[in-house]
Amino acid sequence: MLEAAREAASLWGLGAAPIALVAQRENVVFRVQAPGRDLALRFHRPGYRDEFQLTSELQWMAVLASNGLRVPAPVPALSGALIQRQGNSMVDMLEWLPGRPLGKAGNLDGITDRIGFCRTLGEVMAQLHGISDEWQQPMGFSRPAWDRAGLLGERPLWGRFWDHPRLTGDERALLLNARARANDALRQIEESADYGLIHADLISENMLFDDARPDAGVALIDFDDGGFGFRDFELATFLMRFTDAPDFPALRAALCDGYRTRRRVRTEQLDLFIVLRALSYPGWIMERLGEPGSEERSERAIATALGHARRWLEA
Repeated sequence: MLEAAREAASLWGLGAAPIALVAQRENVVFRVQAPGRDLALRFHRPGYRDEFQLTSELQWMAVLASNGLRVPAPVPALSGALIQRQGNSMVDMLEWLPGRPLGKAGNLDGITDRIGFCRTLGEVMAQLHGISDEWQQPMGFSRPAWDRAGLLGERPLWGRFWDHPRLTGDERALLLNARARANDALRQIEESADYGLIHADLISENMLFDDARPDAGVALIDFDDGGFGFRDFELATFLMRFTDAPDFPALRAALCDGYRTRRRVRTEQLDLFIVLRALSYPGWIMERLGEPGSEERSERAIATALGHARRWLEA
């Protein structure tokens, strides 16, 4: 794989630069020590996004970075293109952002002021959405849609969660009931909801915090699933992992307070979007069964979806 990375890096004129593997999950990521700066070379998961969607992702990230968000800015190849093909994979190069991930999803490792962090994160989310709304998307811009069909239709973006093979008959019936009820609830509010480009996967693992520069705020990475969606779904994606935390009410209030400094948030709709986020995860892991650690993650995704579905239906 390292040899393939060197061949890919040569498309940026960096084939001789020191290269090291740093992540191998959805994408395979290498750290490239270019003269004067480090860069991230990404091999995208084959078949997950096409060239038009990946180019659109990078165009959007470039706009966010140029408007002050701590987002990895794309680096064009020698040809001027943002995306290159290497074997069966699409590859790109991004600026390397300093900082460390905030732990596994649901953690805020090293953050002593959790309330203050959530307030800041809410402001960053609102800024991301505001910049995205003001940007005129280029011709051919293409990203997935986290709309009602993308969340609850016959072919959701992350898979038919109710068809997970590990579900019992009663569990499947519960998720189908939640799906039907949530579909009705979302239909009633979708016309008036704030809808536009969202990151769609704002979890702790996709946020970087620079201990050397604590005032720099949070950096956002991994825009693989970014697309068009409900803005309250964006907030719910972060909040869902903290619903069992003792300070969850305070974290939720702080996130919303930060967000509403720039944009409106409909707090009464967050419970719906939290259950929608929870329902998506069994579908996501279903397509990855057999990968290392998938059984444990699958069990956790099912338990989370069932718990949120049951509580939401009872409420």
